[in-house]
Amino acid sequence: MTSTGSVTASWLRPVPPGVAPSLVRAGHVGHAGRRLGELVQGRPPGVTGSQWSTAGRESLDLVVCAADTGLPRFAVRFTAPVPDGSSARRSERLTDAVCAAVGLPLLRVESPTLGGAEQARRFAGYVLDARAYADGTDPDGGDAVGFRDIIGRLPDGRRGPVNDLGALARVEAVEAYVAGRITDPILRGLHVRWTGGPAEGWAWAEVRPGRCLLERVRLTSRGFSCGVEPGRLAEDLAVVALGERLRDLDGAVPSLMDRDELLRRVRALAARRDSFDGGFAFDHLCAD
Repeated sequence: MTSTGSVTASWLRPVPPGVAPSLVRAGHVGHAGRRLGELVQGRPPGVTGSQWSTAGRESLDLVVCAADTGLPRFAVRFTAPVPDGSSARRSERLTDAVCAAVGLPLLRVESPTLGGAEQARRFAGYVLDARAYADGTDPDGGDAVGFRDIIGRLPDGRRGPVNDLGALARVEAVEAYVAGRITDPILRGLHVRWTGGPAEGWAWAEVRPGRCLLERVRLTSRGFSCGVEPGRLAEDLAVVALGERLRDLDGAVPSLMDRDELLRRVRALAARRDSFDGGFAFDHLCAD
């Protein structure tokens, strides 16, 4: 059984009916563009007035609520990467503190490429489908296939994991290779998971000989589970972002990185794993 975190009814305010939701899925409805302060009935305990003032003004891309009660179950927010120590990072921490205080899991996706109402809606729909599948699976069955590992027919007619968020991007990369637009049709990636912190996914493609395009996505999902490991989900999102960039290769060329530099960064990440005492989990690497 998966968990979306506890919903503290005494602090979370139902989203009133009347406005047509932007998402209807698996017993849930999603409402776009809500401020955190609209969802909470006053300043929760353990949150200072300053924290509440800042976090309450933060806008959430999508708030997913139980269809029968209107109570928020989780929220989705896409943001651009910001430096550690910046005021934007401080605002994020305050938002996290308020969400934790009221039992509202917040899925934050940090990406320079991904964002917008449609991508937030699609992402929320995906995790709802994944959670519904996991909730109907017997964890003691032993032979149950995970949602992300279900095999079926892909858009190009091949068989593969149909619930890979990056499936379309992988197909488009092959088409771009056949058309002579990129050097290598394979989209490669890795993901890491910081213990008690965000997951990070990387995806890259060799666009020109020895020159690669890299996308990185950070996913924070405290208190939320949908049956797909967060690191793997972050990597799939990075592949989605890479697919967006590959559609505009002229705009991507200035961002290309030497392959040797990319491999140096991958090795540095692996070495960084080894330097942590239990604070880092290195889940997957496909850099061949």
